Amino acid sequence: MKKYQLTLLSLCVAAFAQAKVTLPSFFTDNMVIQQNSQLTLPGKAKAGKQVTVKVSWNHEKYTAKASADGHFSIEVPTPPAGGPYQIIVSDGEKLVLNNVLSGEVWICSGQSNMEMPVAGWGKVMNYEQEVADANYPSIRLLQVKKTVAFSPQDNVEMNMNGWQECSSATVPEFSSVAYFYARKLWKELNVPVGVIDCTWGGTPAESWTSHQTLKQVMGFQKKMAEMESAGFQREKLVELYHREMDEWLQQFDAKDPGFKDGVPQWISALQTGNEWKPMELPAYWETRGLNFDGTVWFQKEVEIPADWSGKEISFHLAMIDDDDVTYFNGKEIGRTSGCNTMRTYKIPATLAKAGKGVITIRAIDYGGEGGIHGEPQQMYMEANGKKISLAGNWNYHTGVSMTDAPSRPLSPEGTGWPTSCYPTVLYNAMIHPFTVFPIKGAIWYQGENNVGFDEQYRVLFQSMITDWRRAWKQDFPFYFVQLANYLKPEEVQPDSKWAALRDAQAVQSRHRQQHTDPHRLGHPLFQENAENGHQHDVKCGDEARLADLGVVHEPELLKRLAAEEAQAASRAPEKEHLHVGGRGAARVLRGIRGGEPRAVPQDEGQQHEGAKEHARRREGEGTDVVHPDRLRDEAQAPDRGRDEEKNGLAKLKERHDGSVLLGMLFFFRAESAHFINRLSK
Repeated sequence: MKKYQLTLLSLCVAAFAQAKVTLPSFFTDNMVIQQNSQLTLPGKAKAGKQVTVKVSWNHEKYTAKASADGHFSIEVPTPPAGGPYQIIVSDGEKLVLNNVLSGEVWICSGQSNMEMPVAGWGKVMNYEQEVADANYPSIRLLQVKKTVAFSPQDNVEMNMNGWQECSSATVPEFSSVAYFYARKLWKELNVPVGVIDCTWGGTPAESWTSHQTLKQVMGFQKKMAEMESAGFQREKLVELYHREMDEWLQQFDAKDPGFKDGVPQWISALQTGNEWKPMELPAYWETRGLNFDGTVWFQKEVEIPADWSGKEISFHLAMIDDDDVTYFNGKEIGRTSGCNTMRTYKIPATLAKAGKGVITIRAIDYGGEGGIHGEPQQMYMEANGKKISLAGNWNYHTGVSMTDAPSRPLSPEGTGWPTSCYPTVLYNAMIHPFTVFPIKGAIWYQGENNVGFDEQYRVLFQSMITDWRRAWKQDFPFYFVQLANYLKPEEVQPDSKWAALRDAQAVQSRHRQQHTDPHRLGHPLFQENAENGHQHDVKCGDEARLADLGVVHEPELLKRLAAEEAQAASRAPEKEHLHVGGRGAARVLRGIRGGEPRAVPQDEGQQHEGAKEHARRREGEGTDVVHPDRLRDEAQAPDRGRDEEKNGLAKLKERHDGSVLLGMLFFFRAESAHFINRLSK
């Protein structure tokens, strides 16, 4: 009887739980909804129940019946900017959302450039003061939890318990670019602004793109077919990955001069010769002048004290980016994957003999920074209660370059990086759930993880933008920032992969579709971002400068001018101008066209030779190079524009101390597209 009562109670509890209305996790108190749109409220309730939505801005009721599996969807028209409002969803039991505002909603996405927080690990310029001053209750922040998925999801977890008012307590770990963008919009528009921090450091654009779109982009068809064949099941993809990885390692090692017939050759004795060069460790090897992705062999001769003989010895090697295999006197003593994992290896007492010994480390860097990095005190060997430093001079020899190696298979095994680099997984998990939620537009800051694939990125990036618009069923503005400068500055960089990727970003302007509605262009960015980074840290300049610079926005003037310029733009020949001054180039990036994504034609590379030439040298015939004085003079010449345009330029200069044409980093609203383009002609 007692067992029966417990079973009945469990069924009652389950029924009660199913009866409670649930909404996606981004429907919370403090949310911002896009003004003057159709808001969709999807959710679950008890099967067959009538679900009612009541909103306080018009006191109307909207109803729908939950399907057999409990799903329902109700559309509600949203009001002009204002609030606070209340939304009540009920199937007999109420779910109440309080302090809801109507205004502008922006998706803010990309890799660590966009992820970089105001404080935390980011620490923008004057971050302590910025945090202290962050009291903007009409700005709302939503941060998406990092998640991967191999098929499109309808929901995703949020950090910070959902939407939060912008305050000193909520802004420190939030995207700095998103925060400063929201703050400037709020000051200019005087309407509530909601920004969605949907970011993951170290991720490529293909992770943020859907399966259906990647099927049409050259270079991804095979992987998309494999995912389909596996039924998008992680377990089957993992099995495939292990087979691919075994094959890849054999091919990779065969190209490494440190191997012969699969056997490492440089591990038994200290190597000599001109090919071996010194390097001070710990350090990322890029900071020591080695710009290289692939394997690098390191060696150091050490003296084992007599009282360590026959004792277990621990080797502490700081962190190694990305993977390593470590040897002592010809014997492997350990291997580890993960760029931020501390390395500690031990040699058994039987191998510990007094006298000279050789430590050999084969470090493998798959991209980005590489090396044995950390603090000097993290590199030492230890035994018998004594430590001996291993920091200082090591010898190194490059092995196989990633440019000469076959593409490394991506692992689908984990829930973090590098699985976050797997195609489609971030779109499925972090973007797709929001496609039912109306937005004003998107801002994007990414590109490092696609360096080296500039030709592919030309189509991939455009396809991703089209993909998002199609998923939202909105032709919304999409703004992006080019990569900042990085590594050692050079006047001429004939083989700069970074410059090529920046050009691939800029080339989106050449693929735009002419529209008379300026809101459908909406992608310009005026910047000299090649001046905002640092040779050792691509994020040390541009994001922080946003704290001082904010976002330019002249809504009424620019909206009117954009409408006037739309007709002229449809007749004008397509042309990109580059403002050359100092080490960098300021680009006016025009609108990116809509339309379907497409595969790369075999001859498409020939169409971009002019752009590629500019990426390789400071001046060339492929583009129109405009020096600062000429750009300013032409913008002010009577035959170059209307009085309103000159007044607009003067206002922009006045607002930012004349720095608009001097390499500052700004976002622009859709209305500014033709106005800014006009200035460059």
